[in-house]
Parts: sequence; C-alpha cells; structure tokens
Amino acid sequence: MRFALMIEPQQGLTYADQVAIVQRAEAAGFESFFRSDHYQSFPGPAGEPTTDAWAVLAGLARETSTITLGTLVSPVTFRTAGNLAKVVTTVDEMSGGRVEFGLGAGWNELEHRQLGLPFPPIKERADMLEEHLMVLLGLWGEPDGWSFRGKHEAIADAQFYPKPIARPGRPTLPNGASRPRLLAGGGGSPRSIRIAARYVDEFNLSSASPDLARQKFAELTAACEAIGRDPASIARSVMAGVLIGRDEAEINRRKEALLREFGDESGGEDWFDAREPRWILGTPDQARAMVARFEAAGAERIMLQSFLPRDLDMVDLMAEALFD
Repeated sequence: MRFALMIEPQQGLTYADQVAIVQRAEAAGFESFFRSDHYQSFPGPAGEPTTDAWAVLAGLARETSTITLGTLVSPVTFRTAGNLAKVVTTVDEMSGGRVEFGLGAGWNELEHRQLGLPFPPIKERADMLEEHLMVLLGLWGEPDGWSFRGKHEAIADAQFYPKPIARPGRPTLPNGASRPRLLAGGGGSPRSIRIAARYVDEFNLSSASPDLARQKFAELTAACEAIGRDPASIARSVMAGVLIGRDEAEINRRKEALLREFGDESGGEDWFDAREPRWILGTPDQARAMVARFEAAGAERIMLQSFLPRDLDMVDLMAEALFD
C-alpha cells in the first residue's frame, strides 16, 4: 500500500503552515502530498484565509525535494484548459517533475458565485472535465500545430513549450514525451468512472467504505473492458478521513480538537460513529486493520485526509503506524 497526505488548506492555513506540513510529511516518508483547490473556507467557520492551490504548490516545489505534489482535485471551472496546462507544467519544471494531480467538475457553488466564476449545471461541468483532459493530453503530446475544438475549449495551431519533465516512471504519450500522472474520481458516478477509464492514470474514490470501494472498482474494471483498456493500467485509490492516536486518551484529545475545528458542523461522538465505516480512525492497530480492508477491496494507494493539518505529531504517527 502507498500513502499520500491530503489536507484542506481552506481551513485557514497560511503558506507557512503548508510549508511546515509538507516538509514534515516528506521527512516522515510520505511519497505524495495533495491539497484541495478551494477558495471558500470550510469545514468550520466561513471567512477564514484561503490560498490558491497552484500558487502554493509552486512554492512548495522549491521547499521540498522528493515528495510528489498535486491537487485533489482542481475544478475545471477555475481555469481554462490551456491555462491549467501551462500552470501545471511550470510547477512541474520548478519541482523537477514531481507533479501529479487530479481534475474534477467542481461542486461548491458559493465560492464560484463569490469570485464570479462560472458554475454551469453538472452535465456541462462534466463535459468541461472531459474536454480539459483532452486538451491537457493534446498540448503535452501532440505535434506543433495541433488544434482542438469542443463545446467549451478551442485550441488553434498550438505550440506548447516546455513540455513536462521527463522522469522515470511517469506516463508517456504517443510521441514519447513524459507527462504528470492524472487522477480523476469523486463519489464514483457512472460518468466519472467512464471518464476515468478513458483518460486518466488513477481513479480516486472519496468518502467510501471498503465495501463500496470494491463495488466501484469493479465498475471501473467493466468500464475499461468496454473500451478495450487493460483494467490493470489504471491505478485505484481512496481518499479517507484520518484521525489516529497512540491510545484512547490521545484519540479523544484529537476528536475534541477536530470538533472545535468544525464548530457547528459537527455533532459529537455520533459524528465520528457515522464516519467510522469509511475513516481510518482509532489506534494504530485499528488504523492498520482499516487499511488492510481497503487493500483487500482493491485500493493501491490511500490519500490520508487530515482535518487536523497543524497537528504535525499526527503526521509522524501516521507514518509510524502505517508505513512498512
């Protein structure tokens, strides 16, 4: 099993906070760091400071040396496909080829409205997602002069340089060029599974129990087979909330801290009981048991979603408890 640390910096995290977190994760041995891409603060109180995901990742690229960096996920409503391709490739160069990232259709209408960003209906946003993936792959992999016209994106006579960094283990395009690994996913709707099967390297399932993960991964296998893709060529991962402690007293302290962080959105012990079937929650032994259940369901990587990102001791404990 592989592990990534995933945080929600819209919980009021500064850039300095995020540097401290990613450097601690790198030192602890995490292979990957993902952050959300949101402009409105939640969960918890509104009006907390928020930062732009890709601006932060550019800085983190220069503050780290081994850990891979990315978003989980960037909404296609925030940036045009060509702009996103250029931003990602710039951060990729700054990091020496350590970018991998997820794309999604977006869901938080409030942050779009507050900043004047488009938020069309979900069917149209899903169309935008598919076109973004086509454009990214085209700009990175097609020859000079490539053009594309869709409902939402139009590319004419493209020349795109520099290309992403060539690095061992990265996906390659038909022209032989390397590119960042692409992720897609969410809750596992039928269309999201079809899009993932056609375009990306990893399908990431969020907020799912091991039993639901097994079901959705089977649907992904079927979607791959339907288009003639080898199901083994797409990785399967889950994003799971995490709260662990060395003993019950430490677990309870962290639960109390998380409830304070979430404020009125939480509801005491019942809130944790509702998440126990899908979170990595409890002592190290309990955490390892849940990881084993996700692995048995077909997950190859777990994005450990921490809602206590400033708790750097828990970053160390995750690595201590879960890494071989």
